Amino acid sequence: MQNIKEYLNKHKDRFISELITLLKMPSVSADPAFTQDVLNTADAVKLALEEAGCDLVEIHETNGYPIVYGEKIINTELPTVLVYGHYDVQPPDPLGLWDSPPFEPVIKETELHPDGAIFARGACDDKGQMYMHVKALEFMIKTDQLPCNVKFMIEGEEEVGSANLGLFVAANKEKLKNDVILISDTGMIANDVPSITTGLRGLSYVEVEVTGPNRDLHSGLYGGAVANPINILAKMIASLHDENNHITIPGFYDRVEELSKEERAEMAKAPFSLEAYKKALNINAVYGEKGYSTNERNSIRPTLDVNGIWGGYIGEGAKTVIGAKAYAKISMRLVPNQDWKEITQLFKTHFESIAPEGVTVKVTPHHGGQAYVTPIDHIGYKAAAKAYETTFGKPPVPQRGGGSIPIVALFEKELESKTILMGFGLDSDAIHSPNEHFGIWNYLKGIETIPYFYENFVALQS
Repeated sequence: MQNIKEYLNKHKDRFISELITLLKMPSVSADPAFTQDVLNTADAVKLALEEAGCDLVEIHETNGYPIVYGEKIINTELPTVLVYGHYDVQPPDPLGLWDSPPFEPVIKETELHPDGAIFARGACDDKGQMYMHVKALEFMIKTDQLPCNVKFMIEGEEEVGSANLGLFVAANKEKLKNDVILISDTGMIANDVPSITTGLRGLSYVEVEVTGPNRDLHSGLYGGAVANPINILAKMIASLHDENNHITIPGFYDRVEELSKEERAEMAKAPFSLEAYKKALNINAVYGEKGYSTNERNSIRPTLDVNGIWGGYIGEGAKTVIGAKAYAKISMRLVPNQDWKEITQLFKTHFESIAPEGVTVKVTPHHGGQAYVTPIDHIGYKAAAKAYETTFGKPPVPQRGGGSIPIVALFEKELESKTILMGFGLDSDAIHSPNEHFGIWNYLKGIETIPYFYENFVALQS
C-alpha cells in the first residue's frame, strides 16, 4: 500500500472531524425517543459510503431500523470482502457519571492515549471502528489501490439483538455473497501488543419477574407474614452460583468446551498484569469461578450476571412498603457448543422450579446468539495477522474475546464464510459505560492497517 501514511497525515483532521460529527448523532436503538436520530444516522452512513467511493449505496427498510448496504465491485473475478458494522449505540445512562455529555464529543489525553481520545457514546462501539473501514475504502479508491471487491452492511439494531438482520441476510444471500467477512467491533490487548480476536462468546439474555401480593403492602402490617418478592428474587438470584462461583443451573455445563492444558498454557502467554487490571478498575481483588484465571474467566468460561434489578420504592426518602413485584435482567455469556436457545430454556425451567410458594415467576427471553471461533490457519486470519505485523511491527496475539456478536455465527450459517475480527479498541475504552472513548491513535492505526488486509487477502488467494 503506497503512500498510506502520507494520505493519513494529509487527511487525519478531516477523518477526526467526520467521526465527531457522526458521534454527535444520538442513535440509541433501545429507546424510541431517539427513533428519528437513528434514522438520521443511517442517512449519514449512506452519504459517507457514497463519498468514500461506493458505486451503489442503498438503505434497506426492515421492521425495525434500516440496514445500509454499499458496494464497490471492480471485477467479479476478484475476491469480495464484506464489511459488517453497526451505527446504533447503547443508551448513555447513567448520565450523571459522564465527565462530559455523551453526545457532545470531546478530545482528551489519557494515560493510555497520550495522543488524545474521543470521549462520546459510540466512539469505540462501534461508530469509530466502523468508520475506520469507510475511510480505509476512501484511501484505496482515491489512490487507485483497491485490490478486490468490497461490500458494506451496516445495521442499526446490534445493541438490541439484531432482530431483523437475520431476515435480511437470508433474503439477500446473493447480494451479500463474499469470500470473507471483516468486522471491527472488538479490541486488542494494548497499543504495543496487537491482538486479533479469534473467538466470541455466545449470549442468552432474559428478564425475570417475581409477583407476590396483588398490591404494594405496608411493611409493618404485612412484613413477615407474606412473601416479599424483592427478598425472594434476591435469594433466587444468589442461588444461581455456588460457593465456587459455579453456575447451579442443571445441564448448564453439559456442552461446555474444555480447553486442554496446552491451549490454556498458550493463552497464558499473552501479556497481563493482575495488579494493573485491579488498579484500572479500582478493586482490591478479582472474583470469579474457582480454578480459572481472570483471562480465562472472561473468555473461555460461561458466566451468568445480573445486569439490572428493581422493585418496590426507589425514590427519594423512605416509603415502608413491600413491593408487589420485583424484576431483574440477566445475561449469560456462553462458550462454543452451548446453544443459546437451549440454555435459555434450561434457565427458565430452573428459575421457575426454585420459586417458593407465595410468589409466581415469569421468565421472558429477550435475545441471544451462538459462540464463534475463527481458526488461526484460515486465510483471512493470516491476511489480518500480516497486516498487523506490517503496521505495528510485530505479529498479533490470537485471543479469545469475552463479548458477543451474535450475528457472526449467523453469517457463517447463511453466507458460508468466515469472519475476521480486526478490533483496534482497548478494554479500558469503557464501551457500554459512562465516558466511553476511542484513542485517536487507534482510530488512525485502524485506517492504516485495514488496507493491508485487502492486499494480503488477495495475494494469499492467488
